Amino acid sequence: MLSRAACSTSRRLVPALSVLGSRQKHSLPDLPYDYGALEPHINAQIMQLHHSKHHAAYVNNLNVAEEKYREALEKGDVTAQIALQPALKFNGGGHINHSIFWTNLSPNGGGEPQGELLEAIKRDFGSFAKFKEKLTAVSVGVQGSGWGWLGFNKEQGRLQIAACSNQDPLQGTTGLIPLLGIDVWEHAYYLQYKNVRPDYLKAIWNVINWENVTARYTACSKKGTINTEALYCFIGFSSKRKTTPNSVTLHMAFLLSFFDWSCSEQQGPFCIWLQVFPVHQIPPHR
Repeated sequence: MLSRAACSTSRRLVPALSVLGSRQKHSLPDLPYDYGALEPHINAQIMQLHHSKHHAAYVNNLNVAEEKYREALEKGDVTAQIALQPALKFNGGGHINHSIFWTNLSPNGGGEPQGELLEAIKRDFGSFAKFKEKLTAVSVGVQGSGWGWLGFNKEQGRLQIAACSNQDPLQGTTGLIPLLGIDVWEHAYYLQYKNVRPDYLKAIWNVINWENVTARYTACSKKGTINTEALYCFIGFSSKRKTTPNSVTLHMAFLLSFFDWSCSEQQGPFCIWLQVFPVHQIPPHR
């Protein structure tokens, strides 16, 4: 279902589709650490397969689906456009989820967050221990494959925990802004923890990158303000080279239903980039 703003006028789709037509293909992001850096909590074999095979497959399949969708748009083939929606959602969601996941982890992670994120956790869950217990339980309880998430409810200004099936992206599924994601697909842990998912959840807390989670919380919790310097940093821009970055767009067919289009036509493509891929969903520039 399209957002109200998107439905209110078709003219706003024109600049968005022009951006889509000129986009670069998505690419697999580099990890900010070596495959073996998270051992003994997550071993190198899992990390290598997870990143170079599973995430890479989502990226490749997303590019294929987007190219087919572009051709269907040019031909006006609505049937083909509709048929491609599941592939766009699954592979686009997989790319978004994993791009967040890698930055949520760090060999120097673990412990507890500090500052405003910790205060928000205590406010919304009672204590860090209760939060950790609840997110662990939700993640362990996912039936089949999926993700456990800590998200931010922009309307209520509060933190919430949620689970998503398969590769369904958190914001598109629940409206929550993703802060911390825990992948509970078997490929994320089976080679090391077999079918004992609770052991994997116990281990992953030792490598949670709270600095990254806090940065995401800070970016999305500030109402009505945009730090353009931080924005350029997040999406790979620089003040001297403001070019369209790789791996930041998802197809309009996938994303128009997820975000409110509040920008005016006069604000141009840069505004469209921000709306299509909000800053809090983009891995921080390294």
